[in-house]
Amino acid sequence: MSVPQRRALVASPTPPAQAAAAALADAHDWVAPEDAELIVALGGDGFMLQTLHAMLERRKPVVPVFGMNLGTVGFLMNEWRAHGLDMRLERAKLFKVVPLAMTATTVAGETFALPAINEVSLLRETRQTANLEVTVNDRVVLPELACDGILVATPAGSTAYNLSAQGPILPLGSNMLALTPISPFRPRRWRGAILPDKARIRLRVLDPAKRPVSAVADQREIRDVALVEIVIERTRELTLLFDPEHALDDRITMEQFVA
Repeated sequence: MSVPQRRALVASPTPPAQAAAAALADAHDWVAPEDAELIVALGGDGFMLQTLHAMLERRKPVVPVFGMNLGTVGFLMNEWRAHGLDMRLERAKLFKVVPLAMTATTVAGETFALPAINEVSLLRETRQTANLEVTVNDRVVLPELACDGILVATPAGSTAYNLSAQGPILPLGSNMLALTPISPFRPRRWRGAILPDKARIRLRVLDPAKRPVSAVADQREIRDVALVEIVIERTRELTLLFDPEHALDDRITMEQFVA
């Protein structure tokens, strides 16, 4: 790829990321994130999500992000190396990630609209199970789901919380979404569904006063929700950059063979 000259360097507040940022600070010319054509992010997967969400919240054109792992898992990141950044950016592969748009209405009638890059999840707030009605494309597919929660995951997020909840891994570019229950109790045999990403999903909380539920879009939580609607948001496409030998699509594929 043709490497943009206006680049921003952002780092998580952890000591390893801050030390790495110091090592790169004088080796390149950096600009502020709002003025950049490309962002280099140092940290873990959580910090990558924060960086992407910050761009979405600025409501300006989003720019490609090249992450280097200085966290724990680093699934969305490349390997940290202090040298050869220009060459790595020139060779990097581009991957498009389309976020979800969550609209949550609370019991009090407040409405919140938030994007989610990995998943939208509904979680019970108390010891009692959540009771949810699940609607897909205006058709009620589950009149009552008793569970600890439910989530809707993108392909990029299908190897995160979704996989831990026994959901399917979705190949990048599959144009599918995973609808995965969390500890379902009734119907006992339902283990989720794979839906086209054009599907409109509506999750209504049954008896929210007695069985309160929160909605989480990646890392942002809305408590005491009554209704959550989820659609794909194609107008806010994001771009991640990866070393050819550590490309995101390969990582997602290989996760299916991890014991």
